[in-house]
Amino acid sequence: MNLYLETLLFTSDIVVPIFFIVFLGYLLRRYRVIDDGFVTTSSRLVFTITLPALVFMSISQTDFKAVFNPELLLLFTGFTLVTVALLWWLSGRMQLADNARGVFVQGAFRGNFGIVGLAVCFNMFAEPGLAQASVVLACVIPLYNVLSVLVLSIPQQDTRVSPRKILRDILTNPLILSVVFAMPFSYNGWHLPVIGDAIGNYFASLTLPLALLAIGGSLDLKSLRNSSVTAGWATALKLVIIPVIGTLLAWFYGFRGQDVGILMVLYACPTAAASFVMAKAMQGDAQLAANIILTTTLGCVLTLSGGIYLLRLWQVI
Repeated sequence: MNLYLETLLFTSDIVVPIFFIVFLGYLLRRYRVIDDGFVTTSSRLVFTITLPALVFMSISQTDFKAVFNPELLLLFTGFTLVTVALLWWLSGRMQLADNARGVFVQGAFRGNFGIVGLAVCFNMFAEPGLAQASVVLACVIPLYNVLSVLVLSIPQQDTRVSPRKILRDILTNPLILSVVFAMPFSYNGWHLPVIGDAIGNYFASLTLPLALLAIGGSLDLKSLRNSSVTAGWATALKLVIIPVIGTLLAWFYGFRGQDVGILMVLYACPTAAASFVMAKAMQGDAQLAANIILTTTLGCVLTLSGGIYLLRLWQVI
């Protein structure tokens, strides 16, 4: 088979099922098969129960020593810190309003790796990829949350941020707790009882379709009319500039195969929906946050597909 056609088929097998379900969620919401209540409830269910179950099951059934890569986590952390610092400098050069500056920075770096990223990694690398991506997610969650609070609070002089609350939110995050509880099983080779394994797999299997339907149901294409140049820059940074630089850095550093593929997906995911909630709660420009989420979600269909296609074509993954 022609190499280009084979690579295209490989890419479509990964991306099409994911965004088909997202598009289906949009259609179901438009034709009132599902409503805002479904989107809100399903999102809460995914965050508190089914996604932690998926992360726990994927890590607990994998050899931790085989998926834990401290160099990869250090590279991701360092690159993210430098990226946020540069984005903060850029937002100052753009002379954005105080309530838009942090929203712009958050929208450009904070990806939806917990849903879209895990789904893509699973389709790319099956269970081993899902397990390693889940370990990476345990690093992503606290780092993204702390940085988001910082960039949103600094411009707002009247906003007080409690370090104790940030720490409590991180330590009680269901996804982080699922990783912590799964590590002893993974490290020591423990196994759940048969009934526990069956229940965990039932919950885990609900996660991706339910979460992707909720993402599609939350899309409001009418808000595209209110999109701005600022949202366009954040989208370009989130989907193209940062993933290209981050992936090239990982490749030059020596990462190959599954490692560089996971990092590319991590950087290229659309902006997380949680960024809107946090922006609104901290008196940020909520409309800008919503526009960035929408444009990155729509745009990543092309950019994420293109990234996977090129990595496969160049035999990096």
